[in-house]
Amino acid sequence: MQDVQSSQLKETQSAADMMSQQPGAEVKPAATMRHDWSSDEARALYEASFNDLLFEAHSIHRTNFDPNKVQKSRILSIKTGGCPEDCGYCSQSAHHKTGLKASRLMQVERVLDEARAAKAGGATRYCMGAAWRAPKGRDMAAVCAMVEGVKALGLETCMTLGMLSDEDVSRLKHAGLDYYNHNIDTSERYYDKVVTTRTFADRLQTLARVRESGIKVCSGGIVGMGEGPGDRVDMLVSLANLPEHPESVPINMLIPIADTPLGAAPRLDPIEFVRCIALARILMPRSYVRLSAGRSDMSDEMQALCFFAGANSVFIGDTLLTAGNPEIDADAALFAKLGIEDLALGDL
Repeated sequence: MQDVQSSQLKETQSAADMMSQQPGAEVKPAATMRHDWSSDEARALYEASFNDLLFEAHSIHRTNFDPNKVQKSRILSIKTGGCPEDCGYCSQSAHHKTGLKASRLMQVERVLDEARAAKAGGATRYCMGAAWRAPKGRDMAAVCAMVEGVKALGLETCMTLGMLSDEDVSRLKHAGLDYYNHNIDTSERYYDKVVTTRTFADRLQTLARVRESGIKVCSGGIVGMGEGPGDRVDMLVSLANLPEHPESVPINMLIPIADTPLGAAPRLDPIEFVRCIALARILMPRSYVRLSAGRSDMSDEMQALCFFAGANSVFIGDTLLTAGNPEIDADAALFAKLGIEDLALGDL
């Protein structure tokens, strides 16, 4: 495993040397795009010395992206609560007595009003999520109208609606959906410790349908659910070994919610979380790696390390579906301190 680390670090150092020898030059050597990672290879990278891991991840990040720009998304819960799935982390599951009341699907115009506000706040992508196992046919017309309306505002569109049939995918594609989010959550080995009402294979089947349609894939997971380092590594390997890397990879830190099975989960060590971001960047060099749920509990220093390690996308706004998120002013202050600018839609 040490040989694997040394070889990959040498390749990255060569790219970094090229950049240092040409001040001001735009040097973007192609990163190796692989879909054949082994768990052992990835685990060796994950467990490398922290400075070496960050150096490699940042060098790869810098060869593929402007390291001082971050893409901003906004997410809205268009149908909250009452979900029949039993995901152990989720406040919206009907299996958990969290006190969250189920709501009906939002009206299209209300969703578009929220999207207008998101665009004014700097978002370039608008994500809409419904607490469903899978959408019902009667709801698809409204969902597609939301997609069409948000696209007309000049925003990228993303939906997360649960599992999809071929017909669902076809309708979303026809409406012009840009991204479909469907997280794999964790490793296949640990999956049934978190969810029992659907399988890991169900998740992959939906991702395959989305990819085959030409809709871009947004898929990541959640860390801090009691899994081990090997599960975190294998989750990322599963994504990196898909036939095409997800264009967007959200990495969420568990927000423990009272009265859910994971409500008392111990907080994940911040360095372990940064290692996940760095490994995601190394395994999927050209994907947008989103620093997602859990930012409210992250220090400025922790977030700065995540951006250095390769995170280049965030959710903005004070809520993520039903969970908290940093206030706009707090994000603005952090980005100003770090010299990070918004990634414009034209730069994507």
